This record gives sequence, C-alpha cells and structure tokens, in this order.
Amino acid sequence: MLFIIALIAAAVAFFVYKNAKKRFQKSETTFAIMGFIVALLIAFMQFFTVIPAGHTGVIDFLGYVSDNTLKPGVNMVNPIANVEKMSIKTQELKEMMNVPSQEGLGVELEISLLFKLNSEKANEIYKTVGPNYVEIILTPQFRSVVRGVTARYEAKALYTASREKLAGEIVTELEKLVGPRGITVEQAALRQIKLPSRLTQSIEEKLQAEQESQRMAFILLKEEQEADRKRIEAKGIADFQDIVSKGISDQLLKWKGIEATEKLANSQNTKVVIIGSGKDGLPLILGSDK
Repeated sequence: MLFIIALIAAAVAFFVYKNAKKRFQKSETTFAIMGFIVALLIAFMQFFTVIPAGHTGVIDFLGYVSDNTLKPGVNMVNPIANVEKMSIKTQELKEMMNVPSQEGLGVELEISLLFKLNSEKANEIYKTVGPNYVEIILTPQFRSVVRGVTARYEAKALYTASREKLAGEIVTELEKLVGPRGITVEQAALRQIKLPSRLTQSIEEKLQAEQESQRMAFILLKEEQEADRKRIEAKGIADFQDIVSKGISDQLLKWKGIEATEKLANSQNTKVVIIGSGKDGLPLILGSDK
C-alpha cells in the first residue's frame, strides 16, 4: 500500500514539476523535484524488508500466502505484498485455573507454559489460524489438557513429588495436539498449588509423622551400631587380658625380679639388702640417698 502511495506521490510531484517549469516558477520546480526524489526513494525502500532477530516473515500477496518464510535480516520482497512478522522466540503462557482432582476436589492451580512457534510452519499457522494463534488454538487446548491430566491424580499427589510426573504428562499430551499445527511445547511449570485447607493440614500432618518415624528409625539404627561397637571393644579387651595372663609365668616373674635387683645393686646410693624368704626368694635392696 505504501509503495502505491509513493508512486502516486512521485507522479504528482513530476506533474507539478512540469507545470512549474512551463511557468518558470523556480521555487515550485525545486519543491517538486525534492518531492519526486523522496517519493521514489520511499517506493524503492518497499522492495526490502527487515525481519528482526527471533522472528520469521510470512508473505501475504493479495490473499495468497507464500510457502516460503523470511529469515531474520534484510529480505527482498514484492513491494505490494504484506509481510507479517511472527515471533519464533520462547514465549510464556500463564494460567490460573480451578482444576478437579481424582476425588472431585477443586484445586487452584497456577501454571506456566513455555512454547515457541515453528518457523517452518509459520505460514500454515497464518493461513489456517492467523497471528493470534495463541488465543485461538493454544490456550483452549492447554486448559483442556491440564484439567484432563489433573483429574487422573489425587489431590495430595499435586502437593508431593508426583507433580513433576503430572507436568510431564501435560507437555506430552499438549504436544500431540498442537505440535502438528506448528507449535512446539517446551515445558509446563506448576508455579503454585492451593489445596482445600483441611486437606492441606492432613497432608502436612502425615508428612510430619513420616519424618518423625524416619528420625526414630535413624536413632534406633545409631543405638544398635553403638551397642555393636561396645560389644566389639569389650571382646577386644577380654582377648587382650587373656593373652597377657597366659604369657605371665613364674620364670618370667623371677627374671623380672633379678633384673630389678641388678639395677638396684648398681646404684650409687647406700643400700640395705633384705633377703627374700624361701629358697627362691629374691633379695630386696633398700637404700637412701647419701
């Protein structure tokens, strides 16, 4: 459209230039020439279009959509055609929903969906749906899938580790529906889950009881290990005493007595020697420092 307007403006400027030249109107001639040049420049620029990064261009020429899409950068196009620039970046769709659980309880769910448009199928989306494909295709399908998946789970599962499995099922089922249309589903993140207050309280009490049970099991295991340690330690001491008692004999005691007597006899102190009783009695040397 702008191309046609620029051509008309150029034609008008050229016509004004011819008339002004015949009347020898220099000011009008100059103005007409400048308008003619500007109009031609604008018309020439319509042969090119710039596609921003993270976008793709769909060419719509009088209702006919080209099978080829434009890549980011400068592209040469038909100046009369309309170029629809569609984002292929990762986008986020946030939803606040009241979804049913397997028991029929209502659960308030805040969920985010990450998705992006497939650049190779952008022209199909434009032809069959239009630029507002998110509101027409993705959002209704997303809501339907989320409600269908949550209805297969108990409410407490949404509050525990099963939420990751639930998110995975949402992505898988939604991809089957919108993937062939040209929409790639990347991730479904459960941002916030609000259960009925009574159910939340009962789940928290159950989790607390399980944690307490695990703590007691740990304490009992620790006590059993400590008892085993003391049992092994006592057995080691008993074995040591048994070995030592078996190694002590009368001959060893006599030898140790002789060694002690020799050390006392070699001392420089004054000594008093007391002879032990019996035939095997050892002398005992007592002394005092000089």
